[in-house]
Amino acid sequence: MTSWEICPHHNMASMDTDEQSVVLSSSATSGLSLSLHPLPILNISEHLTRLKLQTKSTVPFVLGALLGTQNGREVEIVNSFELATEIGRDDIVDHGFLIQRRDQYKQVFPSLEFIGWYTVASTVTSRHIALHEQFTGYCSTPLLLVLQCSTSSSSTTDVTGQALPFRAYEPSVEIKERRTRSVFIEVPFKVETGEAERIAVDWTAKGGGGSTSLESHLHTQQAAVKMLHERILVLVQYVANAIAGQVPKDHSVLRSLSALIASLPASENNAFREEFNTEYEDVKLTAFLSVLTQSTNTLNNLVDKHLIMSGGMRDERPLIAGPRRRVGRPGGMPGDWSAHA
Repeated sequence: MTSWEICPHHNMASMDTDEQSVVLSSSATSGLSLSLHPLPILNISEHLTRLKLQTKSTVPFVLGALLGTQNGREVEIVNSFELATEIGRDDIVDHGFLIQRRDQYKQVFPSLEFIGWYTVASTVTSRHIALHEQFTGYCSTPLLLVLQCSTSSSSTTDVTGQALPFRAYEPSVEIKERRTRSVFIEVPFKVETGEAERIAVDWTAKGGGGSTSLESHLHTQQAAVKMLHERILVLVQYVANAIAGQVPKDHSVLRSLSALIASLPASENNAFREEFNTEYEDVKLTAFLSVLTQSTNTLNNLVDKHLIMSGGMRDERPLIAGPRRRVGRPGGMPGDWSAHA
């Protein structure tokens, strides 16, 4: 593992001070129409989080391939997969692994092509140019998608205008003073989802298959009650501090609190308490009946299994001849067996 893999942002920061930027200014625009689907966003985020836990590094070296479709200047990034590097060389891509994984995805998704690669960095440097040139054999103009985990990277004046910490770049060539060099142009993108993707993302956001509509409703109610309780505590603390003289009294706030309390329905009369107790008992009785029904069902299943096991053991028991009873003589006592021995 090289020092760049352990702390790539440190090396990249030093490059920014010594090297010329490889990204053209915002005046250079790209005519590419780029659409980013949710699946590669989730894959890249999961890839980064997993490597953080495995390497114990805040910003590990992340490298992967992008799959999608391209029709002229319209590009869609639909899927992605991880890439490997040569052992001991983080700047050399393992092309055998890339070709193998690309062909495997091609068998499952014939319409998807290799259209670029992704990484995680605070800014794009010449090291990314060197990595980028290794992918030109698989695509004429591969795209670069960068996940910028630095909080200062997001701004309202960026090209994409997205809240997501992603930046997309298209390769280009700059001619300056009769010299050419490879550079990147930032490409604006939009997040596009299909119906199946929206359902999957919504299912993932709700916690997967273990969640029901009732559980979701109860969690929402719990969050609302918790927030209300916290705000009531703030008001109570303010009133207590105002009475103790620790904070100045704001009569407008106190009048608003008095009006709020006066608008609440009376909750300490006998009718309210009786109705509350009745509903409380009904809820507890319903819960008791539910538990009783489940217990009865469990006991019924246990009895059925016991009968099945008992019946199977009775059928498999061998027939063993027991002692024969002797019939008494006429006139003798039926139970007098010893007399007939």
